[in-house]
Amino acid sequence: MKFLHLGDLHLGKRVNGFDFLEDQQYILAQVLALCEAHAVQAVVLAGDIYDAPVPPAAAVTLLDWFLTELTSRGIQVLAVSGNHDSADRLDYAAALLARQGVHIAGRFMGSVRVVPLEGETPAEFCLLPFVRPATVRHYLPEAPITDQDTAVAAALATLPPRREGVARVLVAHQTVLGGGVLPQCAGSESIAPDLSSAASNAGAGVNIGTLDAVNAARFAENGGFDYVALGHIHRPQTAGAPHIRYAGAPLCYSLDEAGARKSAVLVTLTPAGTETELLPLCPRRTMRHITGPLAQLTDPARVTDAEDYIWASLTDDTPQPDAMAVLRAAYPNAMRLDYAPRGTGPDLSTQAAAAVRQKSFEELFSAFFEQMHDRPLTQEETAALNEMREEVQP
Repeated sequence: MKFLHLGDLHLGKRVNGFDFLEDQQYILAQVLALCEAHAVQAVVLAGDIYDAPVPPAAAVTLLDWFLTELTSRGIQVLAVSGNHDSADRLDYAAALLARQGVHIAGRFMGSVRVVPLEGETPAEFCLLPFVRPATVRHYLPEAPITDQDTAVAAALATLPPRREGVARVLVAHQTVLGGGVLPQCAGSESIAPDLSSAASNAGAGVNIGTLDAVNAARFAENGGFDYVALGHIHRPQTAGAPHIRYAGAPLCYSLDEAGARKSAVLVTLTPAGTETELLPLCPRRTMRHITGPLAQLTDPARVTDAEDYIWASLTDDTPQPDAMAVLRAAYPNAMRLDYAPRGTGPDLSTQAAAAVRQKSFEELFSAFFEQMHDRPLTQEETAALNEMREEVQP
C-alpha cells in the first residue's frame, strides 16, 4: 500500500502580510500530480489543516476543492486536527464525508478512531487528533495523566489489539522527541534554551510552540506502529526513528525558512517493512534571503526571479531613502528589509527576535509580570497561570 503523508497545510495563512492562498492551491495541485504519478491509495493530513480556528471562506473553498479532487481519483483521505484547527468545525459532517472516503478526526471522544483500508498490504490508520491533557482526562478519568506525554499514552492505550498481517499507521499532531535530539524548528516553533538536558531524558516535559513534548518511545507500546505520520514541526525530519516522521509544511511560512526545501513523504507499506521517499514540492514563488548594497540588489541586470518572496539585508553603510519602495520596484513581493552593514554582525532586530523565540511562554510572561509589578510571580499565581493556559491554549 502506498500513501502520501502531508502536514501543516495552514490553509488561509498570511505571511508578512501576503495572502498565500494562490501559493497553497499551486502546491496542492502538485500534490494531486504526485498522487497520480505514484498511484497512491491514500493521503494523510497530519493536522493544522487550517491556519486559524475560524478560517476565511476562501480557505474552506480551497480545502473543498482539494478533497473533491482526491476523492474523484478514488484516493482515501485520513486527517486529524492540529492545534491551529477548530476540532468541532473539522468534525462537521464527518460521518457523511467518511462515506465518500474522507476520514477526519477533529475531537478526541474517549478513544482513537481506527480506519481500515484494504490493499495488497492491508492497513489500519489510527487517527489521534491534537489533544490536551484536560481533554483526555475528561474521557479517561482513571488514567494517570499528568502532562501531554501521559495524555497521549492514555489515548493510545484505548486502541484495540493489533491484527496479525495488518499494518498499523498512527496519524498525530504533537511535538515528539526521541533519541536525545531536538527537532529543527522554524517560525513560531521555539525551543527554550534549557531543554538540552530534557531532550536527553527522552523529551517528556519539553515545550515547543505551546505544545508539550511526547516521548517517541510511546509509539512502541501496545504493539507499536509501522509508521507514525506527524504534524506540527514545519521542517521535514524524523523523530527518534526512521518510521516516525514529520512531513513538514508544504511551503515556507516564515522568513527563517528561506531557501528550505519542501517535500511530501511517499510511504510504502509492505510485508517486509516500511519504505519512505521524500518527493520534492516546488513552490510557485521561492522564499529567498538576499544580501548586498541596495543599488546592486535592484540593478535590473542582476535581478532574477523577480516574483519570489524576498528578505533583503542591505550592506550599505547608511540607511537608503525609500529603501523598501526601491526594493519592491524590483521585487514586488519583497517581505522584509533590514541592514547588515559590512564589517558588523547580524541585524540587532534579527538577534532580538531570535532571542525572544528561544524563550518559553513561562519565561516571557514572568519577565513581563515582573516589569509591570516590580516583583516576581508567587507560587499561587504561577499555578493559576498554568491552569488558565491549559484551558485556553490553541
